Amino acid sequence: MARSRPNFQNELNTGFGTSSSESGGRFYRKDGSVNVVRRGVPLFDRLSWFHTLLSMGRWKFWGYLLLFYVVINLFFALVYYLIGVQHLNGAKIGSPLAQFVEAFFFSAQTYTTVGYGHVSPDGLLVSSIAAFESFLGVMTLALMSGLFFGRFSMPRAYLRFSNVALIAPYKDGQALMFRMVPEKNNQLTDAEVKLTLAIRIHEGDKEQNKFYGLNVEIPRINVLVFNWTVVHPINEESPLYGYSLQELKAMQAELLVFLKAYDEVFANNVITRTSYTASEFIPDAKFKHMYHSEGGTTVLDIDKLNDFELLPKA
Repeated sequence: MARSRPNFQNELNTGFGTSSSESGGRFYRKDGSVNVVRRGVPLFDRLSWFHTLLSMGRWKFWGYLLLFYVVINLFFALVYYLIGVQHLNGAKIGSPLAQFVEAFFFSAQTYTTVGYGHVSPDGLLVSSIAAFESFLGVMTLALMSGLFFGRFSMPRAYLRFSNVALIAPYKDGQALMFRMVPEKNNQLTDAEVKLTLAIRIHEGDKEQNKFYGLNVEIPRINVLVFNWTVVHPINEESPLYGYSLQELKAMQAELLVFLKAYDEVFANNVITRTSYTASEFIPDAKFKHMYHSEGGTTVLDIDKLNDFELLPKA
């Protein structure tokens, strides 16, 4: 099944190595992150929390932030409750649950340095804990402000890629194509795409990773305004030429996509990645149009990014 590729240069600078038996699964996940799990060091040493919090999704970030806020206030509420709510001047003494609620909201007011004033600490121990909590709250606010600024100001490509790549008729043959679209109103110029085909083949008694650069019909565009369909012609100059879809799946073929563009607002380059495995290749299909004219302007329907139609087989 594996075929010799004497006419194509194997790229050795991908960073993934050539030994296939020591790697598993796809190289890049759909969101562009590397499919690598690091072990051998403690969790807090192998994670950059700043980069993790900057790059995680919006709702996940807010979820962790809310969880942290609730947990830390529950902790201090438990401390105040165990010491005794009677040491909180102005707190209502009632059932154990009511006392814990009083301690929780006192903790929230102290942590955020709001301090409404109707409840105040009484005694050296409670006052010391409240002072430490307010200090911790100020430090946390400073850290959160830095994270908010970092997330708000970090240049992003804001591009969506189609979920699948199509093998469609193209000129006198076929081509592998996928498309992308800018989902926000940022202006990207000098957009450039690079494609690499990764396959696993047997050489002797070893399984090797092979990486081949793929030619693109239009590798660079001046302005990325509408959707951009990236086309790789499958001809004699293509490493894909002569392989069936079943053979590509057997070799665990993966199309690695790298895109770089210039963001005019941030005056900086933005980079994004994704990949398509052979199981995400759809043969004999073509994408549907995504934009149309309406009222003297062009309407780009981003929700049609993944719309395609199957073609009758020849």
